[in-house]
Parts: sequence; C-alpha cells; structure tokens
Amino acid sequence: MAFADRIRALRAERSWSQTDLAEHISAAPAQISRYESGRTAPSADTVIRLAEVFGVSCDYLLVDEAPRRPFRSAEDVLGDRLASVAELTSDDRALVFSFIDALVTKTRLKQLTADIS
Repeated sequence: MAFADRIRALRAERSWSQTDLAEHISAAPAQISRYESGRTAPSADTVIRLAEVFGVSCDYLLVDEAPRRPFRSAEDVLGDRLASVAELTSDDRALVFSFIDALVTKTRLKQLTADIS
C-alpha cells in the first residue's frame, strides 16, 4: 500500500476529515489532499508528525510491505526510562540495578522451574 493510501486509510479509521488531520499535524487541508492524491511527498518532519498522530511507525507509512507497528515500541519507552537512571545519585542507581537484577533472576528461575516440570 502506498503512502497516500495509508494516510487515507488511517484518517478514515478515525473518521477524520482532511481538515481534521491537517489541524492535528499543523498543516493546511490542501496539503493533506496533495499527500493523499500522491501529488506531493511530505517532509521528514511531517512523516514523523503523521506517525505520532496515527500511532504507527514511520516505516509503516513509507514502506509498502512494512508491518503496522506502534510509533513507539515498548523497547523505546524502556530505553528512555533507563536513560533517565543516569540522573540518579550513584546510591540510587545501585538500588535500581539491584532491583532489576533481582527481577531478572526471579524470571529466569521461574522459566527454569517451568521447563523442569
């Protein structure tokens, strides 16, 4: 499915008009019409705004055979949260790491005991 078709389908899923979508991404309705007719391609910034608004990945919008995935995967969110751990004091970081290690160990032990049973 081409970019124009994806945008049109995603907009229809939400029952949005071209004007509604334009308002969500701070664009002119005529620009949405041009995207959906395939007369013009959006900038990279616009693709990102569209992906955010529709909650889909940029590759889903741009690549014909790309699977539909969320804009931000759970791994991205986890990575962002873990990056903020760097702001903590060294004692608090050690506590967070200990907690993570304990949870991972607990999960691995559960898997091992389930495999044995």
